[in-house]
Amino acid sequence: MSTAIADSSAASPAKPDRKRMTPWQRLWRDKVARLAFIGLCTLYALAAFADVFTPYGMYFNEPDLANAPPTRIYWQDRSGNYRWPYVFQVERTFDANTFRQTYSEKRDTRYPIKMFFKGEPYKIFGLIPGDIHLFGVDAPARIFILGSDINGRDNFSRLFFGGQKSLTIGFLGLLISFPVGIIYGAVAGFVGGVVDNVMMRIAEAIMSVPTFYLLIGMAAVLPAGMPSWQRFTLITVILSFIGWAGLARIIRGMVLSIREEEFVQAAVASGMSEFKTVLKHVIPQTASFVIVAATLQVPNFILSESGLSFIGLGIQQPDASWGNMLKAALDNVNDLINQPWLIAPGFAIFITILCYNTVGDVLRDVLDPKMQGAS
Repeated sequence: MSTAIADSSAASPAKPDRKRMTPWQRLWRDKVARLAFIGLCTLYALAAFADVFTPYGMYFNEPDLANAPPTRIYWQDRSGNYRWPYVFQVERTFDANTFRQTYSEKRDTRYPIKMFFKGEPYKIFGLIPGDIHLFGVDAPARIFILGSDINGRDNFSRLFFGGQKSLTIGFLGLLISFPVGIIYGAVAGFVGGVVDNVMMRIAEAIMSVPTFYLLIGMAAVLPAGMPSWQRFTLITVILSFIGWAGLARIIRGMVLSIREEEFVQAAVASGMSEFKTVLKHVIPQTASFVIVAATLQVPNFILSESGLSFIGLGIQQPDASWGNMLKAALDNVNDLINQPWLIAPGFAIFITILCYNTVGDVLRDVLDPKMQGAS
């Protein structure tokens, strides 16, 4: 009997020891976090290589097909036989009496969807030239997966190009705000005394600045013809300038307790300078919190940029961002009711924020020392 029990226990696979697993392994073990992480990687890959994955460029437009519905893709011919996917050319007609425009298909010629289609030339990251798109159709037919906007631009393509700005601003904001907030808070907490009081009052003064009104005032001062990339850079800098103060206060509170640890006192007793002690021994102890805070802070930058673009203070047309695409969709409520696909940028924002918050929530549990021994 004991032999049978031993054999059965040997046959069953041993569960991984949670205590010996790395944080990455424990994160990857969570199915929901794994799915969210893969979703984020997919979103960033699609945005980074938008020129390749989309049939048209960001500035492509077909005025004769303004506000066109999504292109209908056919898989069968009239006899019911399956064929390679194809589309028909669409033409617009305008009724002068009702002031309504309708779209109809010209079914005399099929236009097959071609993979690795040679279309508009582009430069990936502004450096690598190319003209091969993942899919496309020959002119005069067009393929609009999510229809077209009021200027006849492909919403599907612009969704990817808009993601470049909406997704990038989060990382650019972190690169500016987090180093400043971490170092500022660590120095204030470690030095203490009058220096700490002065530095914290400065941080509180910055936190009291009304971000929304500051940005409105900035928009009133900026010239109307300012390029979108300059506006994008300015938004990132301003949001980062205001956002570091809150992080600095939290880091300062953590450092107040860390500086009393024996290894920090030993470093000071050995003659190591205060600034070097902060960089080498104090700041690394806040790494767990910083990683989690970063994953939760990126969505705030994305929402801020989208909100600013939505109210007209951010990225301007014809450049695309998820915020100004939503603004264009909501300018006319009737169009939104008849064209629900225009709300796709809002869905993209929702998915991105959900994935970031999911990963951040799991990271918080993985990196929390109190959870290290949990089964």
